[in-house]
Amino acid sequence: MSVTILGIESSCDDTSAAVITDGLLRSNVIASQKVHEAYGGVVPELASRAHQQNIVPVVSEALRQAGVDRTELSAIAFTRGPGLLGSLLVGTSFAKGMALGLDIPLVEVNHLHAHVLSHFIKRNEDDEQPEFPFMCLLISGGNSQILIVRSPYDMEIVGSTIDDAAGEAFDKCAKAMGLPYPGGPHIDRLAAEGDAKAFRFSKPHIPGFDYSFSGLKTSFLYTLRDGLKENPRFIDDHRADLAASLQRTIIEILLDKVEKALAKHPVGHLAIGGGVSANSGVRAAVDAFCRRKGIRAWIPERAFTTDNAAMVAAAGYFKYLDKDYCDLALPPFARVTV
Repeated sequence: MSVTILGIESSCDDTSAAVITDGLLRSNVIASQKVHEAYGGVVPELASRAHQQNIVPVVSEALRQAGVDRTELSAIAFTRGPGLLGSLLVGTSFAKGMALGLDIPLVEVNHLHAHVLSHFIKRNEDDEQPEFPFMCLLISGGNSQILIVRSPYDMEIVGSTIDDAAGEAFDKCAKAMGLPYPGGPHIDRLAAEGDAKAFRFSKPHIPGFDYSFSGLKTSFLYTLRDGLKENPRFIDDHRADLAASLQRTIIEILLDKVEKALAKHPVGHLAIGGGVSANSGVRAAVDAFCRRKGIRAWIPERAFTTDNAAMVAAAGYFKYLDKDYCDLALPPFARVTV
């Protein structure tokens, strides 16, 4: 009998639903929220209200595109956390109600696990997937982690940020330059036009495999401050070079730790995941890094780098096969590590 999983993702400001049947993706619908752009960041109360408006039509459209009736579902997988609690409550409550009404199992998914397992989203039977164990560089607005992934259920964090994440550094430095929210994509676009060696920014000296981006942000802000003292048009005159230099520095910080981690935990596959893995510079640098090291690079489709339900359904599919079901009484959670 076929196994069909409905995945629901509502951890931040994207409402998403996806359907996977026997491991193959059949639909992935995402409703984004533009309202936050005016505020320069996600407003939790507005996000949760938008999820309430979007979740029914998004789930209905995912089922329609997949050609699946709700009675054909084997289980419902949902993001239990981490994320914005109000947003998570909407998805969690909907998933629980639907699973209860259909009398089918409920599967909880860790949002960060889902990003790691985005490489197991399959459109076709012959799609390749990473071989266990592999290393994953998980980089987003809230997390920068290096993990050893031994199985869908066994993930060990060997390095993590001690303060800011890479995505936060991109967004806050972009905001300092007057770029719209979210700033990461604008930095990516500008960096392609600039000189990556035009400016030098501070790099952290953190022991082990952990990350820190707070010092880089401070260095970037000081560069802007000092430049504006000399030239009121400093940012306008050097916007592309600033973006390119910032992007280069972040990439160097990320890959320096990955190289050290690989020396201690040698594996043949390196994957990236999370919103920052959509960055063109990051993708090109990881590919080049892996070629130099003689290992396989796994770079996800851009559609699966940001928050999406396809990765939730993929992670839920593994858990369903293992009969790892969720108690209806479990609440969502806002913070946790992988």
